[in-house]
Amino acid sequence: MPSLLYAVARNPALPPELLRRLLDRAETDGELAWALADRPDLGPEQVRQLAERHEGAALLLAEAGLLGAEDVDPLTRPTAAVRLLDEGRGKPDWALLLARCPDPAVRERLAACPDLPPDAAGLLALDGSVDVVAELAVNTTHADLLTRLAAHPVARVRCWAAANEAMPAELLTALLDDPEVPVREQAAGNPATPGAAAARLAADHVMVRQTLATHPGLPAEAYHRLGGDEIPLVRANLAGNPGIDDRLIRRLAEDDGHDVRRSLAHHPRVPLDVLARIAAATRTGPALLPRIATADPVELTELAGSSEPRVRALVAARRDLPAALRDRLAADPDARVVKAVAPHPGLAGRRLALLVDRFGPGVATAVARNPGAPTDLLDRLAALPLAGRARHAVAAHPNASPALLADCLAAQDRRTAEAAAANPALPVAVMAELMAGHLSGP
Repeated sequence: MPSLLYAVARNPALPPELLRRLLDRAETDGELAWALADRPDLGPEQVRQLAERHEGAALLLAEAGLLGAEDVDPLTRPTAAVRLLDEGRGKPDWALLLARCPDPAVRERLAACPDLPPDAAGLLALDGSVDVVAELAVNTTHADLLTRLAAHPVARVRCWAAANEAMPAELLTALLDDPEVPVREQAAGNPATPGAAAARLAADHVMVRQTLATHPGLPAEAYHRLGGDEIPLVRANLAGNPGIDDRLIRRLAEDDGHDVRRSLAHHPRVPLDVLARIAAATRTGPALLPRIATADPVELTELAGSSEPRVRALVAARRDLPAALRDRLAADPDARVVKAVAPHPGLAGRRLALLVDRFGPGVATAVARNPGAPTDLLDRLAALPLAGRARHAVAAHPNASPALLADCLAAQDRRTAEAAAANPALPVAVMAELMAGHLSGP
């Protein structure tokens, strides 16, 4: 499995001598060069060596801040040069040079860079590739170009220009009357478009209304009108809009349209009583909800006392809970709550073991994601009939034993084997053995 070699190349515990051998091989193995470029411990000479050998590696090194302008020739490594320009670390004279690059993909990436010199931006505005011009339209801040691109004869360019938040309000207002639906759609959702002007599209094409519902500055009456739209996606988009008022939030909480309540659960100002009702009847997903993230200790305690386990699970997703509340949730009788709290870094190993005693494989993935899970517990988890995600989590844990990692390396599941190969707990002798098996060829 060649991918194991690439996983070893990313292993943070790889000794210098083994790293040197892999760097030598990278000259003829582009994917290996790409894997090595992910390492944060490369020295300046190793960075230059990789950048010279593989364009993709050079790009990753530039993104990681390991490659500087002095290390890059824009003619041979144009994508890395563009990345440095994008981050403000490239040489200004590169922009015009790269705007003439024969590869349209490079010019398109260049067009997305902020603060391009006027001569380079002007050349890109005349590019023969619509993709390049469209990318410039959504990113440029040059006033003269914004005016030109907002009136471009190609609708796709005007569409992207309408999404540019640097576009002057008067131009965005004019684009609201564009004959093309996609252009009006982008202008309707642009936060820089005056809300009062955008509101007149509340009866426009459904695509326009769906995007208009995300605009954060519409008048209240426009929001309430959209709240009665016949299309559920319009109402779902509206439910996540931070600009809607409490009265509309409570109205949408009674809406059984597809994704409306789920979207409302992610609203940053949803009242906790509304959120509790939504959680009891709607799948909100595993992510920590914004309103739960900002809840104070009193609110968290109140929610943790809910009779509805799905509400308690929302609280359990916090990773900064007071110890008493965290332990209370870990003792919850419902598996949903326990799975949500199990990765909490404050839980002791003995308490994690009790969770496995009570729920077995059902909490294995969550327990294995706890950074404090001890070695003996991981060995115990590995002996259970685990699903793929749980096996992967066990194999990736830094407390995994050598014996457990050896079993994971032999697993048929590729992700599990790769996680073990990249695990810093993997013995150096095993890393060397894996490398020998893959580097013995030509």
